[in-house]
Amino acid sequence: MASLKDMRVRLASTKATQKITKAMQMVAASKLRRAQAAAEAARPYAEHMDTVLRNIAASVAGLDAAPALLRGTGSDRVHLLLVCTAERGLCGPFNSAIVRLVREHANKLVAEGKEVKIFCVGRKGYEQLRRQYERNIIEHIELRSVRTIGFSNAEAIGQQITDLYAKGAFDICTLFFSRFKSVIAQIPTAQQIIPPVFEAANGNGGAAATYEYEPEEEEILAELLPRNIAVQIFRALLENGASFYGAQMSAMDNATRNAGEMIRKQTLTYNRTRQAMITKELIEIISGAEAL
Repeated sequence: MASLKDMRVRLASTKATQKITKAMQMVAASKLRRAQAAAEAARPYAEHMDTVLRNIAASVAGLDAAPALLRGTGSDRVHLLLVCTAERGLCGPFNSAIVRLVREHANKLVAEGKEVKIFCVGRKGYEQLRRQYERNIIEHIELRSVRTIGFSNAEAIGQQITDLYAKGAFDICTLFFSRFKSVIAQIPTAQQIIPPVFEAANGNGGAAATYEYEPEEEEILAELLPRNIAVQIFRALLENGASFYGAQMSAMDNATRNAGEMIRKQTLTYNRTRQAMITKELIEIISGAEAL
């Protein structure tokens, strides 16, 4: 049985841990507001970019003059998985949920006889995937030194992806990230970005508008398709940022509550043990006095 001193040390340690988790919860809550605003501000631009590309791509689909990023290589043998996760932990199942989706996708592709390559953005995803897919990881980028994610960070990653595609390193690229829904809900998402898969247009019952473009569609696509890759990666990084702070806020809130429950139980055990020891000492004193 632990001594009273050990119990006091354990109780003090639990209280110190509770203070830390409470402070981390407050920090995550303060950073969440800005990260959420950034993620929500990036969505309309990415969605409008998707709409513009869908309209232009519809007029050149199937043509030999269509850019390679749009028409693809004509094969689906080699798949590149672009995995975006956080640089830190203590955020509940945020990182593991993304990695789980990647593993399911990779295992499915391997079962179909496809070749899988992995491009990791973020330390936690790399550490988890390295255990099983170390030989499949071709690149790993850490953004720990970046205080605020900017478009230049996503653009650099997008440039690496397009360079690999130009060299014939893969046929299909799928982006994995966590879409922010609320503080308690983050949705692991897989989005194919090379060749792009556009969401279906929302039908409104009217005739589709016809646009004339200047310069030609092929020239516009040659400029917009690489930029769209950077835009989608930037959106994924911002969504991940908001999701991370939301998950961390929830995780630290749960940890603080659990620490409070542990403190209550430890205090009760300490008081009972102390009372039992005092009672035992009193009995010994009374028994000794009666013996005399």
